[in-house]
Amino acid sequence: MISRILTLAAQVPAAKFDEESVTPGWVGFLITFLIAAAVVLLCIDLVRRIRRVRYRGEIREQLEAERLAAGSGPENKDD
Repeated sequence: MISRILTLAAQVPAAKFDEESVTPGWVGFLITFLIAAAVVLLCIDLVRRIRRVRYRGEIREQLEAERLAAGSGPENKDD
């Protein structure tokens, strides 16, 4: 049974097509453009989030340094 199917499949001629006319077309361009736009927007969002976290860390360090300089740090409490 399988050998007969393979024999019939071998007898089917290969499809003829022009290799120069095989292109993704406007659908492929649109999909590629949308993926590229999504990547750019994600990168912009990532940079914004990283910057926000870095600024929060810098402010936290400044507040801690000011608290230690003023003498009201957690080490100087007499509780």
